[in-house]
Amino acid sequence: MIEKQQIEALVNEAIENTDAYIVDIAVSADNDIVVELDSPTGVDLDFCTGLSRRLNEALDRDVEDYSLEVGTASLSAPFKVARQYEKHIGDNVDILTKDGRKFTALLTAVDSAAGTFTVEVTRKVRLEGEKRPRLVAEPETLAMDACRSVAYHFDFK
Repeated sequence: MIEKQQIEALVNEAIENTDAYIVDIAVSADNDIVVELDSPTGVDLDFCTGLSRRLNEALDRDVEDYSLEVGTASLSAPFKVARQYEKHIGDNVDILTKDGRKFTALLTAVDSAAGTFTVEVTRKVRLEGEKRPRLVAEPETLAMDACRSVAYHFDFK
């Protein structure tokens, strides 16, 4: 069986002088290998094809059969690594916390060392002396592991 660490080492070597980073690597018991990449500037088809060729050259199908899929992390998929959060600073994100709250907010900061991110949540607040509630943006810091999912928010307006 092909080991995940072997694939990870090969991918890290291949993307060493680029801005690309690994989002996820999965190796099944049947040697189905899936490599997900991302980059602040985006990952194109040529980059994925080149990496796929490089991995195929490094692995030997005669010794062990495998299937290989190299692609980009889906824009609609939940974030898996801190660098994806960093890529989307300034964008709206959909958040589902483990305690069941679901909301959309503006991602403003990421502290990957602490495993937290800060969003600006817009809420209706009734200020003293006013008849109608007003929309107020309030910062909220969340732990990445306190969220079931955080994903880029698509706005189809």
